[in-house]
Amino acid sequence: MTRPVFPRGDERTSADDGDNLNFCSTCAFSQACLAQGMNKSDLGQLHVLVEHFGPYHAGDYIFRKGDRFDAIAAVRGGSVKTCVTDLDGRERVLGFHFPGEVIGLDGIDGERYPCDAVALDTVALCRFSFPRMADLAMRLPLLQQHLFRLLSRDIHTATRLGGDWSADTRIAAFLVDIGRRLASRGFSARRFELTMARTDIANYLRLAPETVSRVLRRFQESNFVNVDRREIELLDIKRLESLAAPALAT
Repeated sequence: MTRPVFPRGDERTSADDGDNLNFCSTCAFSQACLAQGMNKSDLGQLHVLVEHFGPYHAGDYIFRKGDRFDAIAAVRGGSVKTCVTDLDGRERVLGFHFPGEVIGLDGIDGERYPCDAVALDTVALCRFSFPRMADLAMRLPLLQQHLFRLLSRDIHTATRLGGDWSADTRIAAFLVDIGRRLASRGFSARRFELTMARTDIANYLRLAPETVSRVLRRFQESNFVNVDRREIELLDIKRLESLAAPALAT
């Protein structure tokens, strides 16, 4: 048996931003709820409980494949890797998730989580009971649309790897996409930390680890990026976007 999903007790923490009325700055659902004219107090009255959990530390499992699905979670701080392991013990990285993004949506269909979710660094989460969230979404069309949008975004991100793109295109798209996703939540689109290992990036992009290292080194020599261990700065976003365009356009 694995440890309980979204454990309670000492690992739950109170919010360090937002308050009883205002959403946290990285809330994955704030835009949809605010569009309905609702604040946190309104959500509480509608019996939707938003619970804060954390910290999880690097390597901690948030949930494991096969655990019963009863909640989705928004990353409030830190970053999370989702992955599956085949019968031969080989891991396949499915995605990386940053503040304001949701994990667990792919558990809706089979009522079990189909993958593992692992903390890459120190992670804080907001847990949403999915039955209560689904009930609320039936009453709030914009929230329902937002849930569909999140599902569509996950599918769209996954299909980007389906094309026969070059290593340069894949890595440029990976960097530009992370920057855009972070920028949408008020973080820098140019300077950020790659919290995942190079081997995880390679696995996700279906490339060899040495290829990832070689391309990043070439990008640095061309003044596209500056890499300092896990810290990366996008120096020439336009050039990177041009390289990434075939993958980002899918």
